[in-house]
Amino acid sequence: MAGSTIALRLAELGISINLFEEGRSLVNGPPICHLHAGGNLYREISEKQCLDLLKQSIDTLRVFKYTANIRPTVIAVPMDDKGFPCELLPRLKVLNDAYSSLVTLDQRNKVLGEPSDYFTLYSQQDLERLQQLDNPTHPVTPDEWMIPVAKSLQLDQFKYPIVMVQEYGLSVFRIAATTALALDQMVNCHTLTSTKVTNVQYESSSKQWRITYRTSDNSEQRCHVDYLINACGYRSGSIDDLAHIPRERMVEFKAAYVTHWAQCEGEWPELIIHGERGTPKGMAQLTPYPNGYFQLHGMTQDITLFKDGLVSSSKCTAQPVLNASFQEKLNRQWPQTEVVERTERAIKHVAQYVHSFKDAEVGGKPLFGAQQIPGTDPTLRAADISFSGCNYARSEIVKASSALSAADAIVAELINKQLIAQPDKSNAREQSFPITLGLSKDEIVSYAEKIAEERGFPASLAQPIG
Repeated sequence: MAGSTIALRLAELGISINLFEEGRSLVNGPPICHLHAGGNLYREISEKQCLDLLKQSIDTLRVFKYTANIRPTVIAVPMDDKGFPCELLPRLKVLNDAYSSLVTLDQRNKVLGEPSDYFTLYSQQDLERLQQLDNPTHPVTPDEWMIPVAKSLQLDQFKYPIVMVQEYGLSVFRIAATTALALDQMVNCHTLTSTKVTNVQYESSSKQWRITYRTSDNSEQRCHVDYLINACGYRSGSIDDLAHIPRERMVEFKAAYVTHWAQCEGEWPELIIHGERGTPKGMAQLTPYPNGYFQLHGMTQDITLFKDGLVSSSKCTAQPVLNASFQEKLNRQWPQTEVVERTERAIKHVAQYVHSFKDAEVGGKPLFGAQQIPGTDPTLRAADISFSGCNYARSEIVKASSALSAADAIVAELINKQLIAQPDKSNAREQSFPITLGLSKDEIVSYAEKIAEERGFPASLAQPIG
């Protein structure tokens, strides 16, 4: 996500780019499914990170305008959790005010619905009233989106109020399609897929980086560039090592599970049930897609998290080393028995609160990957870029919505170093991405479905909601 977005930003400026990708197509990695417009999934992160994520998410939707699944998110606190819903309210009000201010500043920022609807509170009596209503075919209002949840939740298992917030879904497949289609139109961007970078070296005489890489036909080639951007996700440390530039970072292996719920009634919002991370009561996340497909997270070590799945860099290497079982998953296929076991545990985890979800079935292979976290704070969620050495930057995003912020920082750095001229002074996001925004919804969705199927996932995961 970071590398493709930075390449888009620079290529739209007319800069010559070489984009290296070891995989067969762009935008891989951890299971992106959520925009994080305010960071409301995470009770533990700072207010500043939440505000950063809100602004970054708005920018993301202004550029990647066909990548969002337009449905709200419901956040509930179960009775056996240590937290209380009232603890969420001060931050929600700060975010609501910030969103209102951004919309007042520029109406193009109104990508998360009306500011007055940014969040809505529901008492148990409100939900009991909604239980009596029919599920709408095409929900629009907060109440209409809440009806299927009200009908399905075990209401006496929760503390009140329950919150609905305008946090949308984000389609990794439509992001991949958008970046691939846009970059393909730019002759100044040379996208080399199925290509592995094997060495990088700064040559002080020419003030350039020499990149050595191996192509799909196993031939070794070289090129020289004025500026090197390391956007290798969880493997960024391997490029740091080649460049002899140390960096502290963490890497965490995570997975989400694809399920199919044939008995699903109504069009669902996303459902987040808070819990203590890493315990058997860890957060449950139910993310809807068309045609009864749902992506599940359960923040327990038996579901989304893994024992020894969080590792750190060392004095010897900037690349945190995951153990062999995780490397096997990342480089090959999961054992089918583990796919079934963990998916069924995820279904059971959600069914504690949505009893009818017990009838859901395994819907495909997991979405998984390793997430990089710069520094030593495992709760960090908003990060973008760092600069080291000579004409070298590393993208260190934790959430997909931070990618544009990283791209902006790169542009500012290149201007500061007089490697590129100052672009047009316009602050409008849209004017910086004319080719990207010229793509049609139909061509993005069609290509996204193709990418999903090529990667072995149901096409429904690439299709839009809302």
